[in-house]
Amino acid sequence: MNSIKLHFLYTKSAFTLEPNMTIPHIPARYDHVGSFLRPAYLLEAREQKAKGQITPEQLRVVEDKAITEIVKFQEDVGLKSITDGEFRRTYFHIDFLEEMGGVKTDVPVTIERPDGTQELAPPVIRVIDKVTHVRDIQLEDYKYLKSQVSAGHTPKVTIPSPTMLHFRGGRGGISKTAYPELDPVFYDDVAKAYGDELRSLAAAGCTYVQMDDTNLAYLCDDKMREAARLRGDDPNELPHRYAQFINKVVAQKPAGMTLAMHLCRGNFKSTHAAAGNYEPVAEALLSEIDIDAYFLEYDDDRSGDFRPLRFLPKGKLVVLGLVTTKFGAMESKDSLKRRIDEAAKFAPMDQLALSPQCGFSSTVHGNNIAVEDQRNKLRLVIETAQEE
Repeated sequence: MNSIKLHFLYTKSAFTLEPNMTIPHIPARYDHVGSFLRPAYLLEAREQKAKGQITPEQLRVVEDKAITEIVKFQEDVGLKSITDGEFRRTYFHIDFLEEMGGVKTDVPVTIERPDGTQELAPPVIRVIDKVTHVRDIQLEDYKYLKSQVSAGHTPKVTIPSPTMLHFRGGRGGISKTAYPELDPVFYDDVAKAYGDELRSLAAAGCTYVQMDDTNLAYLCDDKMREAARLRGDDPNELPHRYAQFINKVVAQKPAGMTLAMHLCRGNFKSTHAAAGNYEPVAEALLSEIDIDAYFLEYDDDRSGDFRPLRFLPKGKLVVLGLVTTKFGAMESKDSLKRRIDEAAKFAPMDQLALSPQCGFSSTVHGNNIAVEDQRNKLRLVIETAQEE
């Protein structure tokens, strides 16, 4: 990946550029998680496709148009990494995982909360046979994205974390016929399938992939930890097992590819599913997993303090998700700079970057935020990172 030669120093609670040094791993000291609000005409086309009124090929033409527009939006706002907005997906995870051999997924169920808001019940994800890479899942989507991205920008592909094939159901969600024992065959098969996908993307020129992982974030939440216990897993052991699992994927990463991870606490219609300080998973996450960059949600108190960043070793990057995508109210630059100052007490400034906390539309439904708020939030991130 071409890296922009910049460097962070911290002076008077602001970032300062030093032109002859390099930001590790990502194209700029600011980034974003990936998804954007779908335009109304795309949602309408998806409805038409669901009703059999248009073909998949006709829907793809509409998706192409929407992706061309969202690429221009990202470039115009000043982003350096560019995604397709996840405009071809209904859910950030299911659309990918169901394309793997041996994996069966069900559509998530929407639950009405007592306060009138809605919650997305976790989808059922089952491994019913040997996990294999039966087709190149993101390749054609990446090729179209790449064709629309201007020089000086980096196309980024987002995929769900492999841990989702274990965490949702634990041992009970994985066929004992296909996998009498999980270790090492199940983990090796999944890693091989992911490796095949990464290799197909790299062969097409992809240099930047982000894995979205809810499960390590969920293991920060007391209720989720108890649910893991009830499934027969030790929530204290799982983060270390997942570190080894993810490292099997990292070991197959093609040369020259940046592999990042976003930890998500839930992002359905501006709600969240989990809360809790990163401390229970911090050492496994930051010290043991061999990825290049972490996108960590830090937009409000539910994420705890920055002390877990003390586990960040040299050579890795943390992208601080300080700006919420859940609500339109704007954060102030001063408040962001104060929080950056707090984070810099625990991790070197040259290993920190800035982003929104999550995507704006992790599912097709989107968050309760206006299209213009997307622009304003992204400009806030970029301007805050650029200010001296």
